[in-house]
Amino acid sequence: MTENFSTFSCRENNQLKEQVCIDAYRVYDSCADKDCLENLRVNFNEAGQHVIDQANSVRVKNVSVITTFIDIEPVPFRRGYYSIDMTYFFEVNLEAFLAPSVMPASVSGLCVFGKKAVLYGSEGNVRIFSSEYGTNEIDIQNTSLRNLPRAVVQIADPIALSAKLCNACDCRPQPQCRVPECICRRFGGEFVRPTPNNRTVAVTLGLFTIVQIERNVQMLVPAYDFCIPNKECVTSTDNPCDLFRRIEFPTEEFFPPRLQNDEPASDCGGCTNRGEQS
Repeated sequence: MTENFSTFSCRENNQLKEQVCIDAYRVYDSCADKDCLENLRVNFNEAGQHVIDQANSVRVKNVSVITTFIDIEPVPFRRGYYSIDMTYFFEVNLEAFLAPSVMPASVSGLCVFGKKAVLYGSEGNVRIFSSEYGTNEIDIQNTSLRNLPRAVVQIADPIALSAKLCNACDCRPQPQCRVPECICRRFGGEFVRPTPNNRTVAVTLGLFTIVQIERNVQMLVPAYDFCIPNKECVTSTDNPCDLFRRIEFPTEEFFPPRLQNDEPASDCGGCTNRGEQS
């Protein structure tokens, strides 16, 4: 088996062979944000709400992004600019402490947060058709599409900063949206709206996002040659020990990396909170 771990190999002369036209997405505009989402209300189903009503305190185990709804529309009187409305759905896993010296109960809930950004996406006045066909279709062309740019949102794993028991009115107002049925099924049923007699949980999350707006364009790029794979496909063996022997020892897992001499011990002077864009 070859020991070359590069995915592809190209001609060694690296001389320009030709110019080719490719169809790709070009980023026209982008922005990055660091948001502190304070006092987001956690929504629970009926069973989860019953646990929270009896809890004395709560602690966040982890938070993850389930999905993000993205809607893009042209901005009136600003040609080439588009408004991007984003709705984030977070799954919050909590430990609820019901009594002293008792193991906490695990409960999961949903947080919703809305955000808007305005970015430049250029203009397009044509309608797009494609010869691609759908499954179980007789090669019928796709429906023509509005020539809007595409908005893409990249989200790092949220950081749970705090969690507290409180009244529903003490939490940040939620965006007006309907929770999709697929998300309700993920939590085992419909979410209940807490009454003034109920308790709820407010969490504060740290969120890092990058929003970019793209268009499908044709670009001329230099081409050197076709890239031909030179790595052999390894057939799996029936012996699991043979597979295990080929795995390198994970030294980094046992010895965490230390601070390098040329790295500053602390550099937070450039951190800024840009907040929400309007």
